Amino acid sequence: MAKPGKIPAKAVDVADSYAVRLMQHLVVPTFVIDPKRRVVIWNRACERLTGVAASEVIGTSKHWQAFYETKRPCLADLVALDRPEQLPEFYSEYAARGHNGLGFSAENWCVMPKLGSQLYLAIDAGPIHDEAGNLIAVVETLRDLTDQKRAETTLKELATKDGLTGLANRRAFDQMLMSEWERAQRTQKPMALLFVDVDHFKLFNDRHGHQSGDECLRAVATVVSGYAVRPLDLASRYGGEEFALILPEMDCDAACAIADEIRTAVMALRIAHGASGAGDHVTLSVGVASHVPGEADGSPDRLLGAADQALYAAKRLGRNRVICTERLLAEFAGLGREIALVPGRTARKSA
Repeated sequence: MAKPGKIPAKAVDVADSYAVRLMQHLVVPTFVIDPKRRVVIWNRACERLTGVAASEVIGTSKHWQAFYETKRPCLADLVALDRPEQLPEFYSEYAARGHNGLGFSAENWCVMPKLGSQLYLAIDAGPIHDEAGNLIAVVETLRDLTDQKRAETTLKELATKDGLTGLANRRAFDQMLMSEWERAQRTQKPMALLFVDVDHFKLFNDRHGHQSGDECLRAVATVVSGYAVRPLDLASRYGGEEFALILPEMDCDAACAIADEIRTAVMALRIAHGASGAGDHVTLSVGVASHVPGEADGSPDRLLGAADQALYAAKRLGRNRVICTERLLAEFAGLGREIALVPGRTARKSA
């Protein structure tokens, strides 16, 4: 006879059995690990999501293999180990909902080795304790948010990418320029900016038509983007036939070398021009500026103005050349010319 207030062992077994069967039929992908992080339940929805059969993981600690190619903890493991401090190491989005209480939630791209495709999963993992407060299991549930995540990424790209060339648009350029300017202020390292302009582009459009003009811009964009190779480099379409390249932690000499490589690479494409007043092939003029922002430099206007002025000078000096602000006076002195540098985009674009 069972003691008053205590649930009979048979009733507990029945309840456990019912819970297991209920979990097996849940439409939500779910698995359960014990305190030693061995899988005790791997429901049918989890089999469908991962392509991994329950028989492959029950009684083992190999549940990670359903989601990743190299060994690492799943969210349930971090709950079992009570390691909220490790969440940033393994998940792009996460939240710890309570120490030894409500568990963790996270979102992450998973490689899904059995499926051969990546899924973006929203994950919740919570502990189950006995009456004495001892951990007896951790339940992890999963939601496939891949379609939503891809749609979100597409919308973000549409908001920050130029529709014609696929480069960053002016909005993305402005945001990155400010962000990198502020970082350069903190690190006191130089920041370079290139303005790249297609020479005689209006004449090109007049002679070859706007469709050929678009193809020309796409070809130039491909060349420019090929030089944004580091994580914080940014190639963008600044407007019309003009492109901009942000190169953090780069001095003027290095930036000029890259600018000349871009100019030479576009010449090597041998895109026919031939309009009156232009050369046989499409060429570029490039203005380069590099600056270490001081405390008094509240905005990147000085860098923008310097690159703009250098490009204006490149146009006035005959096009198809690279001009850096640090070499500007030497260039004019060497050519024996006197020219009034007129700041502002309108004066320069008329050249």
